[in-house]
Amino acid sequence: MYRIITIEREYGSGGGEIACELARQLDWKLWDRALTEEIARTANVGCTAVERCEERADGTFQRLVKVFWRGSHERSIPLPDAESFDTDRFVAVGEQVMEKIAEAGNCVIVGRGAPYFLRRRADAFHVFLYAPHAEKLERLQKIGKSEKEARELLDTIDRDRSTFVKRYFNADWPTRCLYHMMINTAIGNENVISLILKTRHALEMPVSELA
Repeated sequence: MYRIITIEREYGSGGGEIACELARQLDWKLWDRALTEEIARTANVGCTAVERCEERADGTFQRLVKVFWRGSHERSIPLPDAESFDTDRFVAVGEQVMEKIAEAGNCVIVGRGAPYFLRRRADAFHVFLYAPHAEKLERLQKIGKSEKEARELLDTIDRDRSTFVKRYFNADWPTRCLYHMMINTAIGNENVISLILKTRHALEMPVSELA
């Protein structure tokens, strides 16, 4: 039985909204912004220090962590103080938190490398969401991004995520073999959620019942 659903997504494809509604329908815990906060708590870094780190200039891989580990709230995520918390340590704490969350189960996890960290768990159902460029551009503008900003973000964030995955997991992004489903969100959020729920349910059913 699948007790965990991970939602990995192209930037601007609506993964956060979809994950939120999916968690609501399942009555499961949503780990999106809350996951960022839990990582900071586990790292023993105060919220104010974490928030200040958003505006600090950082090195290449600190920047990559910032864009890769952000959730659906399409902004820079809070990160632990770079003075005492380097990227390697941040990834280690993230993995620790992810395993703890997975053990509790009944949750939807947005991004942050979840399908990579949890790839060996038989109770994790992994979904990758993507969309045409025009669709992503429209979604970002609807949440208040200017066209110029949206285009710049679309040109850089997924490229940075790809670089991060190559550096820390020695894999391409997205790693297609990790996912149970890859869905084009241009079909609409409701259809995406319905597909996820139906496919998850079908894979949990005994073969005899599918015949």
